[in-house]
Amino acid sequence: MLAVQGYYDGTAIRMLEKLDAKPYQRVIITVMDEFVEPRPGIGERGMRGALARYANPALAEKEKDAWARAAVEKHGDT
Repeated sequence: MLAVQGYYDGTAIRMLEKLDAKPYQRVIITVMDEFVEPRPGIGERGMRGALARYANPALAEKEKDAWARAAVEKHGDT
């Protein structure tokens, strides 16, 4: 048996820890009398955009054709 912490955001139960469970694996949900403070960047939007501050605009142009360049480099231009 495994215990993981999480919270209910009003719509769904969100895990605060990684949950290594298989689909349709049975779980027991215990509702506590405690509350957690909402964490910035987590909520209705999930984690979307959480890493935006680490984006490097100078590298964005290189990413556009990175796969094609890597394929040519590995397999040659055919």
